[in-house]
Amino acid sequence: MTKEEQLIMNFRDLFNKIAWLNKPKMEDRLKGYKPSEVHCIEFIEKNRETNVTKLAESFYMTRGAMSKLTKKLIKKGLIENYQKPNNKKEIYFRLTDQGKVIYNIHEELHKQFIERDKAVFEQVTEEQFDSMLRFVEKYNKHLDAEIKKQGLTTN
Repeated sequence: MTKEEQLIMNFRDLFNKIAWLNKPKMEDRLKGYKPSEVHCIEFIEKNRETNVTKLAESFYMTRGAMSKLTKKLIKKGLIENYQKPNNKKEIYFRLTDQGKVIYNIHEELHKQFIERDKAVFEQVTEEQFDSMLRFVEKYNKHLDAEIKKQGLTTN
């Protein structure tokens, strides 16, 4: 196995372990909400002027699929749509009070997970962090270019 293959396999294994460890608490505290719904809520809260296109691009989903998801969230009373007075064409989303409750629970859980894993991160030097961040950024840019090259879109 090459180092590249090892690294990708280790990334996948790491991601799967994190998800597996976090799942019981997430399911308990966010009962009745799918991960995609919770992450959509998180994105809307953290990003200004969020619309279906912005969400679809960020989640690598089609606009149609994202439209369905936002309609579910509206129906559950977690988000609402709005328009700007000077732009009646574009529809944006914001959290309702109930959506903010879900967002806050999710943020609290993330803080617990970061605290749980703190012992590992405390051992990482600034240089190691910088190196890892540069690598992930470079790999992300490469994948963005590949997505563009292959003509994959969220339409």
